[in-house]
Amino acid sequence: MDNVQRILISLIFLASGLAKLLALEFEVEAFARWQFPDGFRIFIGTLEVAAGIGIWVSKLKALVSLCLVVLMLGAMMTHARFGEWPMLLVATFILLLTGSYFWRHRRDLLPK
Repeated sequence: MDNVQRILISLIFLASGLAKLLALEFEVEAFARWQFPDGFRIFIGTLEVAAGIGIWVSKLKALVSLCLVVLMLGAMMTHARFGEWPMLLVATFILLLTGSYFWRHRRDLLPK
């Protein structure tokens, strides 16, 4: 189950990050609608791609998943603020996915 979850997390964030970095129309329009600068879209896309790769580094998986939880909280707040309820449900699912992964690996953050 752990690797299935990690694959899902990786695919979700690689796809989402690449969509932002490739400036796909729906991403550019969303960031404009939310009144975020274009540089923020690039920043978030870079973080997402890095996380999609970094989750596979054993020593980083707990930290990466914790960072993704924080990122998803921001996404949820944005979707709620703009009344994007279906996307809020998607973001909530992704938060639960990354949060449960983090919770299982949280002890990896502690010094040995």
